[in-house]
Amino acid sequence: MIKVEKLSKYYGDVKAVKSIDFTVNDGEILGFLGANGAGKTTTLKVITGYLMPTSGNVYVNDMNILEHSHEIQKQIGYLAELNPLYNEMIVYDFLEFIAKIRRIEGAAYKKALVRVIDQCGLSGVVHRQIGACSKGYKQRIGLATAMIHDPAILLLDEPVTGLDPNQIVEIRELIKELGKEKLVMISSHILQEIQATVDRIVIIHKGEIVADGTSQELMSGFVGNTQLTLEAHKVNDESLQTFAATHPAINVVKTEDLKNDHRILHLEYAKEKDPRTEIFKFAVDSGWVITEMSPHQIELENIFRSLTKEGGSNA
Repeated sequence: MIKVEKLSKYYGDVKAVKSIDFTVNDGEILGFLGANGAGKTTTLKVITGYLMPTSGNVYVNDMNILEHSHEIQKQIGYLAELNPLYNEMIVYDFLEFIAKIRRIEGAAYKKALVRVIDQCGLSGVVHRQIGACSKGYKQRIGLATAMIHDPAILLLDEPVTGLDPNQIVEIRELIKELGKEKLVMISSHILQEIQATVDRIVIIHKGEIVADGTSQELMSGFVGNTQLTLEAHKVNDESLQTFAATHPAINVVKTEDLKNDHRILHLEYAKEKDPRTEIFKFAVDSGWVITEMSPHQIELENIFRSLTKEGGSNA
């Protein structure tokens, strides 16, 4: 388990992280979302012990980072955003080099090598030069180096940046598999990927936590009114005015006039109500021919943009 308590990190006068609190439980995949410069990487580096906090503390399995950083680092695998690799080395030799740094040698290294090659799908490139591998395989190699010591915790900083769609899917599935047996924390600004991969989301903005919950919890707690798009033929001005007068709880936000009394209506109503049956009945009685009627559900992107723009607030 990772427990972050009142964590702050300043670089001179720059307050990168401002007294944040959150917890990540064992067996959980946490998405750590934020725009560039929000404080994501700084937070991960403090958790790993690479940086010391200005104030506050981090606890990893009941050990605090101020007193037990070396012991904590043994339990963490960290994939940095830039994924430093030696391109001239053979994959096998590079993994052996990383293992020796962690004092994993002999039979223990061979066992660890078999494990990470299988987990990360590297059997086809293990004897290939790293520089000759694709970006997707390089990310897998980076994951293998982070996992060679079989850590209980994986911290992944922007693990899918620069990958093509097929490679993103491959890394996503790999992370999901790893999440079945490890605590995984993923820092990213790629919203769709986070939503498709994680169990829970923490959003950080300008060094402060502005949201924490599952995708569904964030969306259900954030949404206000429901928006609905109605497209229909034979919608004249008179019937539209009648609709507005007889349905005061439904706001006609705007209309788009096409041709031959064909219009698109953008409606809005309180999320507690669902007046679609009522709208349909009025349309039939008024001779409207409906071709589309679809509510719009709030997306994670809407929440992210609202919370991380100037003046954004917690939902």
